[in-house]
Amino acid sequence: MASSVIESPAGGVTERRISWLTLLIGLVAAVLVALFRDRLWGAGLGIGAALAWLNFRWLRRGLDALVMASTVQAGKEKPAVPLLSYFGMLFRYGLIALAVYVIFEYLRVPLVSMIVGLCALGAATVVASVYEILRPVG
Repeated sequence: MASSVIESPAGGVTERRISWLTLLIGLVAAVLVALFRDRLWGAGLGIGAALAWLNFRWLRRGLDALVMASTVQAGKEKPAVPLLSYFGMLFRYGLIALAVYVIFEYLRVPLVSMIVGLCALGAATVVASVYEILRPVG
């Protein structure tokens, strides 16, 4: 996605790293759990990781839109936040909650496994942050 928002090269690289690490960590955990423990738990971990990845992408788009709106309104006394931004935030969380509910209710995937899968984003962020600390861009 081409963005007109100016970002630092390191920030963009880190965002992409977090994005693919979220999927990698979540799906590796899902496969391992499915193979060695429980298929439904593995499915829940994979679903949660995929939803975390989707949430991260939507969050990035929403923040890019807010930055662009604030850049356009620089110098205004009372800058306004676009209403679509508020809708996007609510829609993102509502859609994730609905997807988790439907999967839990109809596929009988354990709810806790999907919630743990959502933590793949946090794990990916920690891994990317540690990587940035150990290998700073210079």
